[in-house]
Amino acid sequence: MRFDPIAPLARPMLTDPFGRDISYLRISVTDRCDFRCVYCMSEDMTFLPKRDLLTLEEIDRLATAFIARGTRKLRLTGGEPLVRRDVMSLFRSLSRHLATGALEELTLTTNGSLLDRYAQEMADYGVRRINVSLDTLDPDKFRQITRWGDLDKVLGGIEAARKAGMRVKINAVALKGVNEDEIESLMTWAHGLGMDLTLIEVMPLGEIEPGRIDQFLPLSVVRARLMDKYNLVEDPYRTGGPARYVRVQETGGLIGFITPMTHNFCESCNRVRLTCTGTLYMCLGQEDAADLRAPLRASADDALLHKAMEEAIARKPKGHDFVIDRRRAKPAVGRHMSVTGG
Repeated sequence: MRFDPIAPLARPMLTDPFGRDISYLRISVTDRCDFRCVYCMSEDMTFLPKRDLLTLEEIDRLATAFIARGTRKLRLTGGEPLVRRDVMSLFRSLSRHLATGALEELTLTTNGSLLDRYAQEMADYGVRRINVSLDTLDPDKFRQITRWGDLDKVLGGIEAARKAGMRVKINAVALKGVNEDEIESLMTWAHGLGMDLTLIEVMPLGEIEPGRIDQFLPLSVVRARLMDKYNLVEDPYRTGGPARYVRVQETGGLIGFITPMTHNFCESCNRVRLTCTGTLYMCLGQEDAADLRAPLRASADDALLHKAMEEAIARKPKGHDFVIDRRRAKPAVGRHMSVTGG
């Protein structure tokens, strides 16, 4: 993958109708995953044909176009990004934007299953911070939640990432009656290893077998429970994502809350999401999307691509309106989280 280096803001910054500069791009490099988490996927998933996916060179070209328009943070997601064949070549290619200063951060969200294999190489390419999705430290419960996962492999991957010098943040989905009694132990474990923890409310994305009303645990409840035992102090720390953080005085660590259901985080949204087929979603909680694959492939010149990007950002909504309700049989958004990317 070889593209000419770019200067930051080679074109005007992408700004939405509400004055929010779009500086954060999340790219799903694959919809495939080696887990089948119960809040994310059905056990029997039908994935996209590989012929429909963007090549890694095309993903690089799209990312480069966004960087030229002001993207400063780039996160690779999935599915599970590390199952994509030759994905390290994409990290290697994108790292040139870190070297020039055009990109501030290159990172990823992963389930950790393949981290032991790739952690050092990612660190060599300039990845300094990663998110690992981990909802429980109980091996049996971990297998129940992920259906196929091996907790020991994930813990080994986390250790490999830490040894490689990367800062690890743990992401945990709060699930009523499943891991709500473990949140304190997850927090103390993570903080004891110098890792922050972010809790996420389950979101109504895609058809799954269990009803989400049975999974949903408001983080306002979780926070109140923690406050019975710990002193939580508001903290200004931000990663560019939607989490709002508090520092736990007793442990010294940070705990973040992502609350798309009980209190949305839309007012400062600077993010858009690109799927592995070149579809750009301007909002995680809306169906409106833009096809960037067609203009990308229509010309070796990026003029058509930039025009499509501008038209898409001009449609970015003010926010989402997620609802989990027993009266609604269908999810708020039909696509699975693995399609859009985390």
